[in-house]
Amino acid sequence: MCSNKNAWMRGCAASSLLACAALAAVALPLPAPAGAAPPAARVIGPSIQAAMQAAARAPGATRRVTGPSPTEFDAPHATTEDSSLCAPNCGTIAFANNDQGVVVGFYTDKNVVPHGFIREPNGKIHEFDAPGAGLGHGLNEGTVAYAVNNQSVVAGEFEDPQLVFHAFVRDAAGAFTVFDAPGAGTGAGQGTVVYNINTSGATSGVYIDTSGVYHGFLSAPGGPVTGFDPAGSVYTQVCLETCHNDAGAIVGYFVDAGGVYHGFLREPDGSITQIDAPGALQASNSGTLAASINADGEITGYYYDANGVGHGFLRYPKGRYVTFDAPKSNAAGTYAFSVNYFGAVTGATSVFDGFERLPDGSTETFIAPDAVHEPGFHGTRPSTLNITGEVAGFYIDAAGLVHGFVWNP
Repeated sequence: MCSNKNAWMRGCAASSLLACAALAAVALPLPAPAGAAPPAARVIGPSIQAAMQAAARAPGATRRVTGPSPTEFDAPHATTEDSSLCAPNCGTIAFANNDQGVVVGFYTDKNVVPHGFIREPNGKIHEFDAPGAGLGHGLNEGTVAYAVNNQSVVAGEFEDPQLVFHAFVRDAAGAFTVFDAPGAGTGAGQGTVVYNINTSGATSGVYIDTSGVYHGFLSAPGGPVTGFDPAGSVYTQVCLETCHNDAGAIVGYFVDAGGVYHGFLREPDGSITQIDAPGALQASNSGTLAASINADGEITGYYYDANGVGHGFLRYPKGRYVTFDAPKSNAAGTYAFSVNYFGAVTGATSVFDGFERLPDGSTETFIAPDAVHEPGFHGTRPSTLNITGEVAGFYIDAAGLVHGFVWNP
């Protein structure tokens, strides 16, 4: 079975919904055939995969690390052995942090059961399961936490024993609210996934309908769930973790009928603006992916040029763009994933170094001490950064296990 936590490449069936999106954090997914579940955001396609491997091995591809080393961590009950049932997601994956330094994500235990976790700023880790989550040994169902707000309210999804996805919100006292978007399918690989939660507790994410088509949604705390799609979309992906700001603006990307990727900004009034970074190739399996929005409406993400090379961008509220490349990003490029209150951006380079681009345009790079970078996709993968510039993310070690980290500039 190809489960929601079970594949690096997100082309395996509808149930591969989750962590591949963050593990294989760069490059475009390949369009899925009609009726099949499209791949999730931030997934490496074969051509980009080859380019990145070549870039990592190329002369001059040595990395310049300018920042301090990250602090590594694992959930207490995370597996210590790789397994084909959960590879390449065996271990601990950190998806988000808040401004107090709380980190959330999921881990896979020795029985290949995923569980959510919350890591306090002092390093103490709490493990949890959403009510109704499948806990069968070797089935890779379970619970995943994607986002946390400054009240330590956590949002994510769980997969039930029938392999259907459901959204959850867990408050700071540990009480759960579970919900499903109207129109979400009830078959295996279908359902509802929350990727973001803002300070007021509003959430956003995606639902998969009975035909396997992805749509965006948003929900006010305790209120109705509203679905949406940008005009011309055949696949809508709200991005992960920091893509819903306190004003209610939501970002992500969509795929048009020609297979071209476009970012989008959904305003609080429901209007949707298409985002195409300058220099983005408007061709099938290419384009622009919006990846994060901050309180001021600054949007970051990445795009692909005519040579298939990725570049980071910042889009300001009036539509002005700044594009950038991280140091030593080489031939396959730069991929920006999150922007904080002050406009600092974190992401990864083509050789899987983490980076933080400061508001003045200067950049620090970092590598988890036990990360293995070559060959292929071993490396350091940032997820989000908070108001202080602290980055949460994960890395892959020499044994193929995943571990969480936090990094401070």
